[in-house]
Amino acid sequence: MLRNIGFLGLGTVGRHMAANLVKGNYKLTVYDSEPNMVAELVKLGATAAATPREAAKGQDVVIQIRPEKERLKPDIYGPDGVFAGIDPGTILVDMGTHSLESTMEMAEEAVKHRVMFLDAPVWGTKEHAANGLLTILAGGDPSLVGRCRELFSYFGLNIIHVGNIGDATKMKFIVNLVQGELMVALSEGLVFGEKLGFSADKILEVLDSGGVASPLFHSKGRTIARGDFTRNLALKYVAEHLELVMEAAAKIGLELPLAEMACKLYEQGVKDGRGEEDFSAVVKVLRK
Repeated sequence: MLRNIGFLGLGTVGRHMAANLVKGNYKLTVYDSEPNMVAELVKLGATAAATPREAAKGQDVVIQIRPEKERLKPDIYGPDGVFAGIDPGTILVDMGTHSLESTMEMAEEAVKHRVMFLDAPVWGTKEHAANGLLTILAGGDPSLVGRCRELFSYFGLNIIHVGNIGDATKMKFIVNLVQGELMVALSEGLVFGEKLGFSADKILEVLDSGGVASPLFHSKGRTIARGDFTRNLALKYVAEHLELVMEAAAKIGLELPLAEMACKLYEQGVKDGRGEEDFSAVVKVLRK
């Protein structure tokens, strides 16, 4: 039984994943660079770790969900990082969204430490995480995915094995590409329609009735119409994710003109100070 879990990364999604594991009676040791996030989980029953090294020591599974640009290197490879404390035979699950190079580097380092590794980025928002509805894209040994399936089920509804280590990261690029572009398409439609004299609610009523209807258009359209940009998936992270997509496309010699345009819009949103808002706030860039 996998009962002792080290958990690194208590951001918008990670804190809810961790909370669900505590509710599932897992013995959870948590670390985050923000002490108040750790304190929230301790109140629920988790144990606080002072360093990633401490969080990783003596665990059955170590889950890390850290963005590419926020402390990934020191938290994983530093003297107080995960690999400084993790024991041989532990399962290390990388659930963050990273470059393919970062994923493969982590997998190679795991081999050196005789640690089992899963490439398993999650897809979803704060609400998905809180309600156990995330999608988990898993790359690696299928039997290892099977061993972790019960654990994953406390925060994930869909657990999809997509191939070898690295393949889940690649699939997440596709997800991030489509999701980012869809939000821009919705935002353009709403801004264009508003300029033509229609309310956002009427535009959404029409979009919901036909072939372009989608859960994203339905949920995000309504929050945009209400002027609610409370962070569910941070705009700054979508900007980072699209940068990774563009880097991956460049390495295989592929042009993605829509993604390039979307990337610039999200980058502008960050420059405008909207990085901590929900990624639907990209509509504000278009409303200028």
